[in-house]
Amino acid sequence: MSVIEEERVRGGVFKDINAEDEDVQPTVIESLCMNCYKNGSTRLMLTKIPFFKEIIISSFTCPHCNSTNTEIQSAGRIQEQGVIYTLQVKSKEDINREVVKADSASTRIPELDFEIPAFTQKGSLSTIEGLLDRAVAGLEQDQPVRKTTDPAVAEKIEEFIRRLKKLKEVEEEFTLIIDDPSGNSFIENPFAPQKDKCLSVTHYKRTSEQNTALGIEVEEEQEDEKPSNDLDTMRNEVLVFNTSCPECNAPANTNMKLVQIPHFKEVIIMATNCDSCGHRTNEVKPGGATEELGTRITLHLTDPSDMSRDLLKSETCSVLIPELEFELGMAALGGKFTTVEGLLKDIKDLIVSKNPFMCGDSVTADRADKLKLFGQKIDKIMAGEMDVHIILDDPAGNSYLQNIYAPDPDPEMKIEKYTRTFEHNEDLGLNDMKTEGYAET
Repeated sequence: MSVIEEERVRGGVFKDINAEDEDVQPTVIESLCMNCYKNGSTRLMLTKIPFFKEIIISSFTCPHCNSTNTEIQSAGRIQEQGVIYTLQVKSKEDINREVVKADSASTRIPELDFEIPAFTQKGSLSTIEGLLDRAVAGLEQDQPVRKTTDPAVAEKIEEFIRRLKKLKEVEEEFTLIIDDPSGNSFIENPFAPQKDKCLSVTHYKRTSEQNTALGIEVEEEQEDEKPSNDLDTMRNEVLVFNTSCPECNAPANTNMKLVQIPHFKEVIIMATNCDSCGHRTNEVKPGGATEELGTRITLHLTDPSDMSRDLLKSETCSVLIPELEFELGMAALGGKFTTVEGLLKDIKDLIVSKNPFMCGDSVTADRADKLKLFGQKIDKIMAGEMDVHIILDDPAGNSYLQNIYAPDPDPEMKIEKYTRTFEHNEDLGLNDMKTEGYAET
C-alpha cells in the first residue's frame, strides 16, 4: 500500500474544504516552467468537495514569465459504469450550468461537428461558458503561426472560432454532449429535485478498449475446477470476498447471499462494511433472466404502516412521485432491498444532503429553499401527513413492492405489465443481444 493510500485510510491527506481551518495548507513544489524553462512553483491541495468526491487541485505560477496553469484531477475511484450527459442548451441560464469535466471525458457539439477528444485537455471545474472559452483559447493559440504559414486554414479556423463565440449568446439552440467512460464527470441540474427536461443522463458498460485507455486491468474470469450447482447450499451460505471501500478505498469485505423473496423471485444481496471509516453500503441484483414484460407498480400511501412495506428497487427501475413532480431516473441509487421509508430516506439524502451543489459558492438562496422544502415534504410523507402515490417503473420487470394482503389483491396497490419500447430495450442493452441463429450468415 502506498503512502497516499495509507494516509487516505487514516484520513490524513484529503481534508474537507473549510475556510476556518488554518491547518489546511497547500503543498508547494518547485517545478520547471515549460514556457521559459526556468523554475516556478506548483501548489498542490488534496481536498474533498462536500458530498461529492476527493480531488487534487494544482496551480502553477512562474515569477519569471508570469505563466500560470491550473488543473483539477479526480482522486477517487473510477466508477463502475461510464456516463453520457446530453444537454439541450436553450437559454443563457443554461450557459451558467456548472460542469465537472474529467480529463477522460470527450466533449461534442453535433451542430458544429465539433469534438474535443478524451485526454486532450486536463480536468476542470467550470461552467458551459468556461468550456467554450477554453475551446476558443485552444484554437486561438497557434493562429499567429497559421496566418503566416497557411492563411487559408487560419481563415477557416477563425470562422469556426466566431461560430463558437456566438454559442455563448445562445442565438440558436445547440446540444452539448459529455461522454466520460470513468463516470467522474457531471453537469448540474438547476431544477433538482425535479427532472431536467433539457438534460439526459445515460450510464453504460465500458468496452475493453475504454478500460485499457483508463488503465484498468480487467481480470479474466476463471471457471472453478468443480463448479457447484447446489442452489440449496448457496441459499444457506453467506459468501465473503475481498474488496475496497467505495468511500475511503481501504480494504473491506463484501458479504453476498442468495435470498428468495416471497411471491416474487430470488435476488442476490451484497453488503459492504468498512472497519476503517464506518461506511456501509448494500446492493441488490435480481436473479434470473430479464422478464418478457416491464412492470409498473403504483402504491397509494394512505397510512404510516405503508412505510414498513418491503421494497426491491433494481438498477433499471425509476421512481416517480407525481404529487411532488419528482422522478428518480434509472440507475440512480443503484439496486436496493429496503422498505418504502428507507427508499424515501435515500431519496432525501441524495437530493438534499448529498447534493454537491448545495454547499459553498455553488448554492443559491432560491435553490436551497426549494430543496429544503422538498426535504420537508418527504418528511411529511414518511410521517403519514401527505397523501401521495409512489410509482416503481421497471422496464426489466425486476422490481417488487410487498403486498401485505397476499395472496389476496392489495386495494391500495396496482401492478401493470407492459410491453417494452425500442428505447427501453436499447437502455437495457437487449437490442444488441442475439441468442438464436448464431450459425446464420
